Amino acid sequence: MKNTKVNVSIIVPIYNVETYLEKCLDSLTSQTLNEIEILAVNDGSTDRSLEILEKYAKKDSRIIILNKENGGLSDARNYAFPYIHGEYVGFVDSDDYVDLQMYEVMFKRAVECSADIVECNLHHTYDDNEDTEIGRHIYDKKDLIMNGRSVVWNKIYKTSWLLGTGVTFPKGLIYEDVNFYCKIVPFLGKIEYVDDAFVHYVQRGTSINNYQTLKTMQIFDILDDIYAFYVDKGFMEEYKDSLEFLYTRILLCSSLSRMSRIKDSSDRKKAISANWNKLQNTFPNWKKGKYLKAYTGKNARFMKSINPITYALAGFLLPIVKK
Repeated sequence: MKNTKVNVSIIVPIYNVETYLEKCLDSLTSQTLNEIEILAVNDGSTDRSLEILEKYAKKDSRIIILNKENGGLSDARNYAFPYIHGEYVGFVDSDDYVDLQMYEVMFKRAVECSADIVECNLHHTYDDNEDTEIGRHIYDKKDLIMNGRSVVWNKIYKTSWLLGTGVTFPKGLIYEDVNFYCKIVPFLGKIEYVDDAFVHYVQRGTSINNYQTLKTMQIFDILDDIYAFYVDKGFMEEYKDSLEFLYTRILLCSSLSRMSRIKDSSDRKKAISANWNKLQNTFPNWKKGKYLKAYTGKNARFMKSINPITYALAGFLLPIVKK
């Protein structure tokens, strides 16, 4: 690959996904953009994943297998950074798959617009159907922090720009995409979009979205790390109001929803209480936040109605409503 021009490098972290891996690799090796490399990071798999990888690598020299000890999703993604040769880089999770023209269309858009990031839409793919998710075209960085889609795998990134930020994924934590995304946005020069829904985000019954434990409290570590990063890099003055809204939206909506579905009642109460305290202690005046006051989007009425009483009530009712 060193002597061949690479337009897009695709980082694929792999850990015990033998059931899904071939479909993922088929979608990448059959891309209409030929000038790609597939950085397949075998994160200590103990099933047939490495065997499958080796079979595909024998047929396609664009697959570079990187073997490492198990360290989790973030560690696997970070491990591939020094091996990137592409002008742009993307991420694909090994249990997902993408449409065959994805990287040709997105790379063309990136080059035409000299964009740091190009984003596409996506499908939530279930066993028997798909729901298509269409996102807004957001160009303002404060709006991106507050309302942008933080998932990393529906985007490509200019490699020189991304590596220049020095941002990596937080090792050992879930919700790593939120952390990564919020850290790179302040450095952003230009983002562009394609309207196609290229990514098939496969919904697995065992995923973190379907089974909740106290690990959901790792969102606090993620948010605190973002906050500390903004302070350290001198971004806080410009983006404090945006971070306040981000905390409010995440903690009162997705975080509370997940925590309300923790089965153990003691753990559930602990998490829900800590969630409220995190918001109150970090942004005690969140209720008066200028972005919350102006917000009219999804969950706006719910967020604005929250006080200690309605919060406790929501934590009790959410799992009943979602049944």
